[in-house]
Amino acid sequence: MPSAEKKRGGKKMKYLSLIFFMSLLPQYAGKSLRRDGSHPRTFEDIKNEIAGYSDTAKAIIDLAVHGKAQNRSYERLAVFADTVGPRLSGSKNLDAAIQYMFSALQKDGLENVHLEPVKVPHWERGEEFAVMLEPRNHSIAILGLGSSVATPPEGITAEVMVVASFDELHRRAQEAKGKIVVYNQPFVTYGETVRYRSQGAVEAAKVGAVASLIRSIASFSIDSPHTGWQNYQSGVPRIPTACISVEDAEMMSRMALRGTKIVVYLKMGARTYPDSPSFNTVAEIVGNKYPEQIVLVSGHLDSWDVGQGAMDDGGGAFISWEALSLIKDLGLRPKRTLRMVLWTGEEQGGVGAEQYYQLHKENISNFDIVMESDEGTFKPSGLAFTGNAKARDIIKEIMALLLPINVTDVFDNADGTDINYWMRDGVPGASLRDDLSKYFWFHHSQGDTMTVQDPNQMNLCAAVWTVVSYVIADMEEMLPRTVSKQGMSKQGWLSVECLTVSSKQKN
Repeated sequence: MPSAEKKRGGKKMKYLSLIFFMSLLPQYAGKSLRRDGSHPRTFEDIKNEIAGYSDTAKAIIDLAVHGKAQNRSYERLAVFADTVGPRLSGSKNLDAAIQYMFSALQKDGLENVHLEPVKVPHWERGEEFAVMLEPRNHSIAILGLGSSVATPPEGITAEVMVVASFDELHRRAQEAKGKIVVYNQPFVTYGETVRYRSQGAVEAAKVGAVASLIRSIASFSIDSPHTGWQNYQSGVPRIPTACISVEDAEMMSRMALRGTKIVVYLKMGARTYPDSPSFNTVAEIVGNKYPEQIVLVSGHLDSWDVGQGAMDDGGGAFISWEALSLIKDLGLRPKRTLRMVLWTGEEQGGVGAEQYYQLHKENISNFDIVMESDEGTFKPSGLAFTGNAKARDIIKEIMALLLPINVTDVFDNADGTDINYWMRDGVPGASLRDDLSKYFWFHHSQGDTMTVQDPNQMNLCAAVWTVVSYVIADMEEMLPRTVSKQGMSKQGWLSVECLTVSSKQKN
């Protein structure tokens, strides 16, 4: 057995080694360790790397905006929208749209084109109409809201109670029993005002109303209602609910303020069926160095059952396809895999995307960035980004490559129902930021057609989407991310393992 002196000497050496190791930690704190053991690059190194993509970015822009691919995303979308039409979750039209895209992506020569099965809600509006009977006969344009129940077969005839807010509804709760509640809430922002669509039926039912009609969530109207999904609440009676036009809501509000009695007849044949099989549609350009690492671009293929779904979200889906096409046409192959996903069931709350997340989250450390375009493809102004400060600085440098088309701004908070699952776990996210001034004129309405789309603006959006996704996919290192246990990069795990070892030695 070793002597006591040797034991003390051994402990002393271990202690000195630990002190030396701990003294090095501050200079590496918060930095990823490379597999080859070299020091992380400085931000100046990264800036220089990004600047080296200037010629490639110009080639992408030239091809998309001025070259042979000019107007391609618009023309592809026009054929698709005119051929397939609206694509409601669970419908035959959505099935046709998915098969159309599967075939088109294969013909385009993209890699790993496949369909990933999911289940989506299946709701149909059926026959629906509304008529004002008093003080005069007037046909009211309506669009039933997703998941609404039907009226009784004979319909509902009831007096109307008009309110401008949930607060007013609650103050006048005693008046609401047996009535049809009409909401004439002002449009503030979509995010703030949409709660009347999603919660209007529940709040009206709580005070005894027999149905609810909601002013469309629209910033401008030409007497056309806008639909959308709504949610019932456990323990609260389910009443029929629909959106009406801004004009009819305001007219009934004026009547009510004069003390005029309003009576409406409402009939809705909506039905909810068991969930239907559907698919997320996937295509790739496989990376040449880190093929397991993913840069994801996306839009959703489903739409509402009105208009053509050209703006929401045909444009976002087709510029995502165009990003892969442009890269393929230029003979480029990034280091990481560039994956396009066309989501299904987004309008019902990101149903397809949530199932995709559950299927792929075990590989979350390999997802470099998730990108979604779902706010139109009008004139682009930049990129909205969610991620840590270091990643944001990198994105700013990448956006500087788009100076030739003057689209360089980086905004806070990426937005996308389908990518939120990943961003919550620390994966950087990005969404296209464009001119939304007219978006809610057409959103979820009969007006969402190809007439809304502009080929020149789609060219610019495609250029932005392609430059950003390609450069991120081809850089030597993944974007830094906010470290969480589930969403940690492999480099992050190496850092934690080192700290864990030092802690064990200390004890």
